[in-house]
Amino acid sequence: MIDRRLGVLAAIARHGTVTAAAEVCRMTPSSASHQMQALARELGVTLLEPDGRRVRLTAAARTLLTHGETLRAQWERAQADLAAHRDGDTGGALRFCGFSTAAAAVVPEVLGRLRTAHPGWELQLRECEPARAFDLLAAGDSDIVVVVATSSLPPVTDPAFDQRTLFDEPLDLLVGPDHPLVGRADVALADTAAERWICSNPGRAYHQLVTMACAGAGFTPDIAHHADEWDTGAALVSRGFGVALVPRLADVPARHETRRIRIGTPPVPIRRVVAAVRAGAWHRPAVAAGLETLDEVCRELADRLAAT
Repeated sequence: MIDRRLGVLAAIARHGTVTAAAEVCRMTPSSASHQMQALARELGVTLLEPDGRRVRLTAAARTLLTHGETLRAQWERAQADLAAHRDGDTGGALRFCGFSTAAAAVVPEVLGRLRTAHPGWELQLRECEPARAFDLLAAGDSDIVVVVATSSLPPVTDPAFDQRTLFDEPLDLLVGPDHPLVGRADVALADTAAERWICSNPGRAYHQLVTMACAGAGFTPDIAHHADEWDTGAALVSRGFGVALVPRLADVPARHETRRIRIGTPPVPIRRVVAAVRAGAWHRPAVAAGLETLDEVCRELADRLAAT
């Protein structure tokens, strides 16, 4: 009921290029470009201007997006009001996106409790990178995302989304069994400034977390190896090829001989786990129940983290 071209324009605003926006909107770049040209002609304004290899939204485009976000939020509220006229506890589909240990340690527990409370609901979890989760949320392909906050995410002030912090999870240092820091008290992240590091590939959320944590401790990590799976990273750490940061909730494969060291000297690196829905979607009963259950599970997790 809302012009789908507004979604394409919003994707261009998030990603900066027509090509990237077309990819997340599942269309060809030429189709996305034609849609923007047609929309501009119909409205009688210029929407996009070239900016090097990227495009820049005009003031008219920003105004249009502001109205589009208001329309989308109102549509979410309309669906919430319509839910009161449905019979039974069908709830429709409630779709989650989660990332890494957030998907493993948080969302399955939420789904289990929702299934018990609302057996008629269709529940789904998709694991993906945080930035991709927001693309799916904006496209209406997901209802609740649970991700790690990184610089690639929309800011909390973005009116297209309602975001909330769930909990802060400490990051521990992972080293080999004979590393000099094993058994030492008051370890600081800065103590690893001269180490070689094992990290995920550039562009992934974990890579951003590690580089930002090290920057906060005053150094740039010397990344020697890239590993996206904990199994691979732990295997390298156990054999002395470098050190790594590992979230407190992450399970390191026991077959690799490593040592987990808690960083006690500030700044203690953390990763912030956040939830987001489309603006206004929390009025829908199923989304509201999902968020309430999510908050409940995360409060329990936060208490466990504080006690360890």
